Amino acid sequence: MEAKPYGMDRGQIRKITYQLLDAISFCHSHNCIHRDVKPENILITRDTKVKLCDFGFARLLTGPGDEYTDYVATRWYRAPELLVGDTQYGPPVDVWAIGCVFAEMLKGIPLWPGRSDLDQLYLIIKTLGELLPRHKEIFQENSFFRGLKIPEPEHQESLEEKFQHMKEPLSTKELQFLQFCFKMDPVQRATCEDLKRFDYFDRSMYSDVYRDEDAGRRRMKALDMKQRAQWPSLQQNHMTNPISKSPQNNSKQGKKHSHLPSISH
Repeated sequence: MEAKPYGMDRGQIRKITYQLLDAISFCHSHNCIHRDVKPENILITRDTKVKLCDFGFARLLTGPGDEYTDYVATRWYRAPELLVGDTQYGPPVDVWAIGCVFAEMLKGIPLWPGRSDLDQLYLIIKTLGELLPRHKEIFQENSFFRGLKIPEPEHQESLEEKFQHMKEPLSTKELQFLQFCFKMDPVQRATCEDLKRFDYFDRSMYSDVYRDEDAGRRRMKALDMKQRAQWPSLQQNHMTNPISKSPQNNSKQGKKHSHLPSISH
């Protein structure tokens, strides 16, 4: 991406993103979360084949209630639940990071280049709106932020505005993809399998990176069902495909949910 300061080729972005979703979905379906998805950990061959690397922060899911470190992932790619110091989180942190990588490939620069965790939260809130009540509470109780407050943005800057100076305008489907990744409530974020089925990915044009429709879809559907069955707090929010409807703004906060499954240290 350093060689493309104004954004990468849109066809390449599509191919890379699909394969990244495929790789992370494989991890999630095997009860593993990567926790450090960022450009430096995505290797690309000359024929645009993606290799996900550096599993130093990866952990296996063990079940609801466990607590573990919140200091994972590079700041610019951390989900809000990580930034406030929540120690109970799950696979949606990887989906948020994928959205950040996708945005960076489009813009050529990071979407929210915070200089500190507090600044990172400020930039996210400026674009997406307020934190969830639960995340506000965790932030206030976090000793790391004692005596600190997140500055109030003087004005909101929507996702569309973040991309308004691009040479090639952001398409509706690209914007929707970002909105599906950037739900402030982690249980409302789409899964990797949801995103792979989004019609942003044109199979007729990019068939070289897609699995066989019959065998591959049956296998991944079974894995997705297994994956969701192990995430009881996500199941209710994914009774229907979250990307089958028009994305909603984050202005309305969802109800408080039970914790996501956590992982072993």
